[in-house]
Amino acid sequence: MEAIILHRGPFTISTDPTRLDIDVIHDWLAHRSYWAQGRTREAVARSIEHSLCFGVYEGEQQVGFARVVTDYVTFAWLCDVFILESHQGQGLGKWLVESVTSHPDLQPLRRILLATRDAHELYRRYGGFTGLAAPERWMERMRA
Repeated sequence: MEAIILHRGPFTISTDPTRLDIDVIHDWLAHRSYWAQGRTREAVARSIEHSLCFGVYEGEQQVGFARVVTDYVTFAWLCDVFILESHQGQGLGKWLVESVTSHPDLQPLRRILLATRDAHELYRRYGGFTGLAAPERWMERMRA
């Protein structure tokens, strides 16, 4: 699969996995996110290897990230989405969500899921997400 590269002013979104800064991604997920506290660097690196990842960059510096776990046919899970605090408020999160949901390889999918504690409106407005139509059908298995 060929990398997608998008530009907006001084910023770039790229799906090129060689550009990803694992240290930046790990630091944010393990120390600043509410969902991945304590995730090891090895776990972050391994999860990236098995996902479609979107890096947001200002020049060569990574300032944002999103990861999609997918079979490229029927289903995807959007996760680990963030923009560094220093770059929030510039529309990068909106652009990132739009870029993920418009990626050509994700267009055939029937369902993309995500979970969020506090960004429902962002995903609704810029990604077309809605609440689950039948939440009573969904189950999960959580481990500590």
